[in-house]
Amino acid sequence: MRTWRERITPAEVGLPPGGRRRAPGLRREELGLLAGISVDYIVRLEQGRATAPSAQVVEALARALRLDSCSRDLLFRLAGLALPSPGTVSAHLTPGVQRLLDRMSGTPVSVHDAAWNLVTANDLYRALFGDPSDRNVIRQYFVGGGFERVRHTPEQAASFESAMVGDLLTASARYPADRGLRELITDLRAESSRFAELWDSGRAGVHESSCKTIEHPVVGSLYLDCDVLSVPCSDLRIVAYTAQPGSASESRLALLAVVGDQALI
Repeated sequence: MRTWRERITPAEVGLPPGGRRRAPGLRREELGLLAGISVDYIVRLEQGRATAPSAQVVEALARALRLDSCSRDLLFRLAGLALPSPGTVSAHLTPGVQRLLDRMSGTPVSVHDAAWNLVTANDLYRALFGDPSDRNVIRQYFVGGGFERVRHTPEQAASFESAMVGDLLTASARYPADRGLRELITDLRAESSRFAELWDSGRAGVHESSCKTIEHPVVGSLYLDCDVLSVPCSDLRIVAYTAQPGSASESRLALLAVVGDQALI
């Protein structure tokens, strides 16, 4: 893992150089920040003292290290884990897709897997929406009380609900062996009567471009186009939010890119 870490420069992952470095590549602290893993755990992994990392940890490390599919598979094997089955939902973010996201730093962007679990999001997306209460979009909406900053009309809410449940219907047919997906559906049916009603109807919704109204506590109201882009051969969804050129929303989005989610003084 250390070899992979030393191959990546901070600039490649959007981090500042950080002064003089005794070794090339990422510091352990930087890898931990990117993967959401403690520095102590990374040290133990590199020294062979952490012998049973979870699949979630290995996936996060593969993503942070920008590993291609072959190197990711090798990392799973080195961790003593079975390779993710082709019949399960994948959260693997290819280096090419990651580079695409890097070039969209001025646009709020998130990436989700086929079950609508959040895989990654850029800083501007997090500034726009805040930290999610649940990393699964569908569970957050139907069970967690919806999205705090998004304002849906009744028609928009109905369309969104139909599309979300329809996507999950499609995913369940495509990935019947995925235990996490089955458990998600079981929990949603038990905890949300609205989800159960839509699920039992068997109607598949279709995601289309839409306009979102977002009430941000710092910069105010934004009216943004929301586009969902599919990554071929992976079922990943890239969700991007853009404003009409010259609009007040474009100015507010640019301001948010500067101030982040902090209160204006």
